[in-house]
Amino acid sequence: MKMKSVLIGAAMLAACAAGTVAVAQEGGPFVDIGQRHGNLRHAQENIVAAYQYVGNAQAANEDQLGGHAARAKELLAEANRELRLAANVANRND
Repeated sequence: MKMKSVLIGAAMLAACAAGTVAVAQEGGPFVDIGQRHGNLRHAQENIVAAYQYVGNAQAANEDQLGGHAARAKELLAEANRELRLAANVANRND
């Protein structure tokens, strides 16, 4: 049972890493905050996932979302950059 849990965890980690690399390659948000700032890192991970879901929605709707999905992706990318800046400030204050 423990081995099954380890294998499932490894598979999930690999899937997340592959998704992060794919998003980073297309210029979207990516996770670049380490575990030192765990909450900020988790927020970045959620932004990356949301960006991917919006991209999936765009593809499923053949980009007929009135530009709103594209704008949402821009805002997610901006939020990702702000989190990186927040981590930088926290690093200077430690």
